[in-house]
Amino acid sequence: MNEMKCECGHVNPHGTILCEACGKPTENEKTKTKLLDMTYEGSARRSQTYNKTIVDKIWNFFSSVKVGVWLIVITLIASSFGTIFPQEMYIPPTMAASEYYEMEHGFFGKLYYTLGFHNLYSSWWYLILVASIGISLVICSLDRVIPLYKALKNQRVTRHDSFLTRQRVFGKTTVEIHDDEIAIVKAGLKKRGYNIREENGNILAEKGRFSRWGPYVNHIGLIIFLAAAILRSVPGMYLDEVLWVREGELLSIPGTDGQYYLENESFLLEVYDSESTDEVFNQAIERAGNGMLVSNYQTNAVLYERVGDIVHGAEPELSVVKEHAIRVNEPLKHDSFGIYQVDFKLNEFKTMSFNLLNKETNENFGTITVDLTKPETLYDLGDGYSVQIVNYFPDFFLNEGEPGTRTRVPNNPAFVFRMITPDKPKGEISLVAIQQNLEPEGNNEYRMAFAGLETRNAAGLTVRVDHTLWIFGLGGTIFMIGVIQGMYWNHRRVWVKRNGNEVWLAAHTNKNWFGLKKDISKALEHSKISIPIDQTEEEKNSENDKT
Repeated sequence: MNEMKCECGHVNPHGTILCEACGKPTENEKTKTKLLDMTYEGSARRSQTYNKTIVDKIWNFFSSVKVGVWLIVITLIASSFGTIFPQEMYIPPTMAASEYYEMEHGFFGKLYYTLGFHNLYSSWWYLILVASIGISLVICSLDRVIPLYKALKNQRVTRHDSFLTRQRVFGKTTVEIHDDEIAIVKAGLKKRGYNIREENGNILAEKGRFSRWGPYVNHIGLIIFLAAAILRSVPGMYLDEVLWVREGELLSIPGTDGQYYLENESFLLEVYDSESTDEVFNQAIERAGNGMLVSNYQTNAVLYERVGDIVHGAEPELSVVKEHAIRVNEPLKHDSFGIYQVDFKLNEFKTMSFNLLNKETNENFGTITVDLTKPETLYDLGDGYSVQIVNYFPDFFLNEGEPGTRTRVPNNPAFVFRMITPDKPKGEISLVAIQQNLEPEGNNEYRMAFAGLETRNAAGLTVRVDHTLWIFGLGGTIFMIGVIQGMYWNHRRVWVKRNGNEVWLAAHTNKNWFGLKKDISKALEHSKISIPIDQTEEEKNSENDKT
């Protein structure tokens, strides 16, 4: 594209509306109105000038404010779908997501899961939407801030006559001694905080230019904020995972790569005593329905750190880091993670015991005790008697007549036993569940009889790692700086030009015209230069006179 040279000698980029130096309208200035359009100082914007290559078309698409607004609207609508049903991270960890949504919410729940809305905020298409908003903000800002910066940097003190006469605030006064009157105006404007530049006896008084960058500082803050949101999907940057730890259990902490382990020494549940509480608490206890109102639940935990390297197949060597009672709002924090108490489960099945009996004589040939988290395959009772676990269903249910398990948590244990005896060396098959004993191969001579149950409590903990929090804070702080910068200050300019035996005065601001006119009135109160008029008000008065 060819550059355009103004009569003042300044070379302007193609597409410029007002000369960056003297302000003279170029041939691109098609406006028929009396006043100039001072948006971006009439500078050439790439999106308004170039539209040939694919890069130009992409740039022009994302530089549109309308496109940016629609991207935000679409993202907000998409975000709302994620609130219809709970996200997967908030559903009970004891149930598979594919089963939970259909069981709890029927057909729409199944559809919700099928469409991937259960993990909406980490889905690839949602992240693309968020990234598109960020791209739009970057291109919108660059498309406007660079030309605006160049135009303000290149502006000269002496402006073209047509530039001054077509400003909203303009006036001309015939004076005898220019220097004295201009000196008074100069002193008055300096008193009000204006920076003064002089050229050939003309004046440019300016203040608050930094406020013009407020919206772009906002954009920087928003871009950082969006970058933090996208970074949450990067492994290691953010983690919010539920960890169920049973009493006496030692587990590796998610997100620490096997460096840290947590042991649940004991779980404590405390309730309010109706005899020692006041009437308000008694009413709350009654509303609880079960006559119990929990006052505290805590996990007495021990945090361990691995010593040395990981050896495959070997138990890790651990050292105690700290002991901590994890309560609601009193998490265990160490390194970059925090462990929070969020849930509990009382009396979870730990072990179940069974006796091998002769059905006819009820003779007992031995007892087996099954660890419901790590059951053994074969239990030898001696003298040729043994029990083999053919299949184990921790959370048993019948799926169209076939046994299955909903979860890996022993909520409703069931076993397929093979009972091997001297007279039945091939064994007899029996399916044993709570209050059920089925014999799929016909009548057996032996059976497994329930002999005892051991329970324990489990603590529901949430492990949180967030390396993006400070980025969110930085983005929010920069955004608020931009808001304050653009809201509480405004860019004001006053041009004073000698023109023969007249003094011309024009002014412009990006907002708060009342404040600008007040500054000018105060600066001119001791001079003979008349107060300039607001040409928009003059146009309105003339239209009213015509009607």
